[in-house]
Amino acid sequence: MLRVAVPNKGALSEAASQMLVEAGYRQRRSSKDLVMIDVENDVEFFYLRPRDIAVYVGEGTLDVGITGRDLLLDSEASATEQIGLGFGASTFRFAAPSGSMTDIAQLDGKRIATSYPIVVEAYLQERGISATVVRLDGAVESSVRLGVADAIADVVETGSTLRQADLEVFGESILVSEAVLVTREGAPEAEAYEVFKRRLDSVIVARTYVMMDYDIRVENVEAAVELTPGIESPTVSPLHREGWVAVRSMVPRDAAQRIMDGLYVLGARGILVTDILACRV
Repeated sequence: MLRVAVPNKGALSEAASQMLVEAGYRQRRSSKDLVMIDVENDVEFFYLRPRDIAVYVGEGTLDVGITGRDLLLDSEASATEQIGLGFGASTFRFAAPSGSMTDIAQLDGKRIATSYPIVVEAYLQERGISATVVRLDGAVESSVRLGVADAIADVVETGSTLRQADLEVFGESILVSEAVLVTREGAPEAEAYEVFKRRLDSVIVARTYVMMDYDIRVENVEAAVELTPGIESPTVSPLHREGWVAVRSMVPRDAAQRIMDGLYVLGARGILVTDILACRV
């Protein structure tokens, strides 16, 4: 039985469970359930603190886990990222009192508060910057005002929380994170894991692409196919209407409207876009 670690709470947990449901796995009915066995698929799910998942997987206690790239790197566990899952995106940046710093070199000799000390220390070391990293759990925005730090390193989304604390970001991104699938370093890939990973891959593809169908004159097929090359190749079928064919192809979801515009200009008609619920590519 494959043992899988899933985040126990928060947005990461909800998104991970939704992806697993789309991949055909049963999920817990209550957030109070910490273990759930999917008998049909021979998988046992354990719902754990996101920060602990890489440790359990790295120790070999569990076979595979879903956690954040930031949490994986900060854990120093013997676990490795296999694939990005396309949700839970976050960006880590440095921030300091407005107007006080403009370059990361100015962090030399300063105190930096963060909930991710390993990530920050590695980043600073790679750039030859000597600073004191102060580890804090939870919100770190108040650390500068309270005199604990000179700057912070934290997740930045809209920046509104930083502005409320009179802080502003500076320098490049420390890390761009997202939810990732992790396994133990050096562990052999069992068949059960390959099936699990393949299912998640299929969900990622289904979320990234849509199916596009359209009718077009034969002489315009080549130009149309340049717009809709598909994953392997589009399907082209003759129509009862002489001189016309029907084309079916997978296209990137975020480009679908632009592609439809281009096809219409080429003379395509009956252009339809449908969601992909599941696939294997």
